[in-house]
Amino acid sequence: MNPDAIAIIRSGFRHLAAEPDHLAALFYARLFDLDPGLRPLFKDDLTRQGRKLVAVLAHVVQGLDRLDTIVADVRALGRRHVDYGVVPAHYATVGAALLSTLADRLGATFDAEARTAWTQAYNLLAEVMLEAAREAAPAHPALEAVP
Repeated sequence: MNPDAIAIIRSGFRHLAAEPDHLAALFYARLFDLDPGLRPLFKDDLTRQGRKLVAVLAHVVQGLDRLDTIVADVRALGRRHVDYGVVPAHYATVGAALLSTLADRLGATFDAEARTAWTQAYNLLAEVMLEAAREAAPAHPALEAVP
């Protein structure tokens, strides 16, 4: 990722991190609006799950300029999500929910440049997670269907 995109993401995340519980609640509300079938995948209390989400986002945002420092963690996350029942189609839904949440929380600062930066970051991370998921469960039918 280029330094300008990373700076945009970090600036936005500083604003988002000020209210992590609100950010997470809005994200999960959007996610379940987009696909109510995802709700059963979340067994934990959503407040606790939301805090995990924000912690992962913070870790990733911090490592965007040093991807080698976060790739192993992102790959591990992808492998774990296979066990949770996550399939490739869910990644697009999560991405859409995340971008919608960011647009809502960041308001006017979530302009075209910010949307592009966040989209690029999400797509990069989703690609790494999916690659690790496919390696972890190569015989999983839902994972085989996606190139």
